[in-house]
Amino acid sequence: MDAKNSNTNVTAWPKQGLSEHVRAAPTPVAPRPSREEAEAAVRTLIAFTGDDPVREGLLDTPKRVIDAYEEVYQGYNECPMQVLDRTFSETSGYDDFVLVKDIPFNSHCEHHMMPFFGKAHVAYMPVERVVGLSKLARLVDVYAKRLQTQENLTAQVATAIDEILKPRGVAVLIEAEHMCMSLRGVEKPGALTVTTHFTGAFRDEAGEQVRFMTMLRGAQR
Repeated sequence: MDAKNSNTNVTAWPKQGLSEHVRAAPTPVAPRPSREEAEAAVRTLIAFTGDDPVREGLLDTPKRVIDAYEEVYQGYNECPMQVLDRTFSETSGYDDFVLVKDIPFNSHCEHHMMPFFGKAHVAYMPVERVVGLSKLARLVDVYAKRLQTQENLTAQVATAIDEILKPRGVAVLIEAEHMCMSLRGVEKPGALTVTTHFTGAFRDEAGEQVRFMTMLRGAQR
């Protein structure tokens, strides 16, 4: 169900009992460097590589880099709770899990600040109320557009859904390629890292995990 196209009853979710990373965007470091200081730092890094930051092709690079940072790290300005804040009650008694597969995402490794990217698969077992499908994809982006580890990203997405929607269970599987492993170090392009996080019925009932994995892998043959 997509909230954009629905006329069903909508309710805002209560804010009590949520983890800090779920109920609020991260608090910026204080004092936060100015844009001018950030661009100066980029010029320093260009010089460190051995190039000349004042040559013609690089003159505007610091500005472009900071513009890009504001885009790829916009998750620091967004609150997960607000993404999942509205739910819908008209489900006609639906009592199985909802699965959104193949959600593309990109993030940056907090250890090397290099990209990692792939797909997220998210499922939850609603209790009376559901959330717009696009909101699950949006939640992945909120957490992905921060400095991350894949393990933390997986757990945060699952925790947010579990705490806000309070479903019978949540399942999150993320598979990604890490440029810090593909382009440097061991240099193994194409290697995928897979992480999972299960709560509720997906954790306690083996059959539900099997169904979740079967629906994912069966479609990929």
